[in-house]
Amino acid sequence: MTYCVALKLKAGLIMLSDTRTNAGIDNVSQFTKMFTWQWPDDRAICLMTSGNLSITQSVISLLQDNIDNPKPDIKTLQNAETMYQVAEIVGDAMKYVQGRFGPGIGAAGEDSSASIIISGQRIGGIPRLFLVYTSGNFIETTPDTCFFQIGEHKYGKPILDRVINYDTSIEDGVIAALLSMDSTLRSNLSVGMPLDFAVIRTDTYRFEVKKRIEADDESFHQLSHAWSDALKSGFNQVRGMSVYP
Repeated sequence: MTYCVALKLKAGLIMLSDTRTNAGIDNVSQFTKMFTWQWPDDRAICLMTSGNLSITQSVISLLQDNIDNPKPDIKTLQNAETMYQVAEIVGDAMKYVQGRFGPGIGAAGEDSSASIIISGQRIGGIPRLFLVYTSGNFIETTPDTCFFQIGEHKYGKPILDRVINYDTSIEDGVIAALLSMDSTLRSNLSVGMPLDFAVIRTDTYRFEVKKRIEADDESFHQLSHAWSDALKSGFNQVRGMSVYP
């Protein structure tokens, strides 16, 4: 399975994904689900994927091939004039790959569904965050709904609902995203370390942070333990409250 989360805040964009894929209890592998492109002083783009691995890898390969072998009549992530055009490009790639491989995958009794989170900013535009569906259609965040999740999202959603809003700082957003992932790791074995983590601050057009968080990362473990202690403390504070007449 997968868990990817992306936040669009006034201060910038935060992206976090796990790396575990699960095709059965005896077929667990590690694949990156975060893909980044950066052209300094022009644009920074991040894609995170969930769903059928062959579909999402084909989409990423198609997007990269169009960058590496440009054609005059094809828009790419590198020359798209807006982030909306980037979303259209990714959506078109998803639709093409699904049309080519989806029927065969379905005939074999497998699920070809997939989704992709797109985040980034190009010069002259604002940071934007999109979610592309299996059919290639997509939606965009708003200040009222400023984060997207794909994959095994239910365990990590409560803290985001309670803490995150458009004016949240990058620093608080990073902590909330990491705790959202920690909650998911605790409750679902199909989501696993290491993690890929990236930050784009508004109007910088580059990745301020792009790193892999390994299973033995001490800072992440300290955050996880502190959160566990805080939850236990909070439970102890309310356990004596009367909830029945």
